[in-house]
Amino acid sequence: MAANIGGYISIGTNNLEAAREFYDKLFEPIGVKGFRGNDRSYFYKFEETDTYFAIFIPFDGNEATVGNGSMTGITFDSIEEVDQIYQIAIELGALDEGEPEQKMDTFYGGYIRDLDGNKLVFCKMKLF
Repeated sequence: MAANIGGYISIGTNNLEAAREFYDKLFEPIGVKGFRGNDRSYFYKFEETDTYFAIFIPFDGNEATVGNGSMTGITFDSIEEVDQIYQIAIELGALDEGEPEQKMDTFYGGYIRDLDGNKLVFCKMKLF
């Protein structure tokens, strides 16, 4: 039996079109394209890692909320790429949750909240 924990990540939104526009522009410099799943969802496929990032209007009809302690991490090949994508997110209206910096020997990251308050970290990880 095999499993892949990072195959599919989703976050909630209360405005699918605004979220789609934000993530279209955020992911454009890294060549990740989106596609509509249905009338309440939009997906982005990261081809190199065969993973999906999705934005959804909640199925139950209740307002989308952020998870306390929940965060989505998107890794990059260099700290320069982390700095660049962090700056793009801020320019698109994301809230700063911690500018990119070396957090520990193996982790460089910058934190933002998207238009719905979902927390993301853009990072470069160095594993031993």
